[in-house]
Amino acid sequence: MFAYHEESAGCLAASIAEAFVALDDHARLSSHMSRPSWRMAWATMNLTVDAGAGRRTGSHIVLRGRVLGIPLYVDEVVTISEPPRRKAWETVGAPQLLVIGSYRMGYELGPDPAGSRLRVFIDYDLPERGASRLLGRLFGRSYARWCTRRMVTDAVSWAGRVTVAA
Repeated sequence: MFAYHEESAGCLAASIAEAFVALDDHARLSSHMSRPSWRMAWATMNLTVDAGAGRRTGSHIVLRGRVLGIPLYVDEVVTISEPPRRKAWETVGAPQLLVIGSYRMGYELGPDPAGSRLRVFIDYDLPERGASRLLGRLFGRSYARWCTRRMVTDAVSWAGRVTVAA
């Protein structure tokens, strides 16, 4: 369904149940997008969730921001929520992003001697047209890889130092 795929993994010093509780907080999970960074062209995204708080299947998560004066917008819906093992969400409608288009993203947790193993993935398409499509060809893969790695790295920091693998 989607043309591109990136994923990152790491081991967390937390049980699967503890890790899922932390990751199920979408504000925490997407915190890398609320802080300015060069990967985000110094932009930030503001998160809004519905009554389901992004935790239940069917729940909506909306991200809004601006980069270089260009408005950014994406509406995501939780498609899978199977505590404490996995969760996934995907875009609804046409996202207004610069380097990736529609996507499905999520994570899976499994056992590990150190506590739990986390795998974060994104399946995505490039933006459909214009300058964003060109930017997607140039930077989409790098951005998608950064995003999955950032989520794993942040989770490792919450759970205690263990490991992160690409």
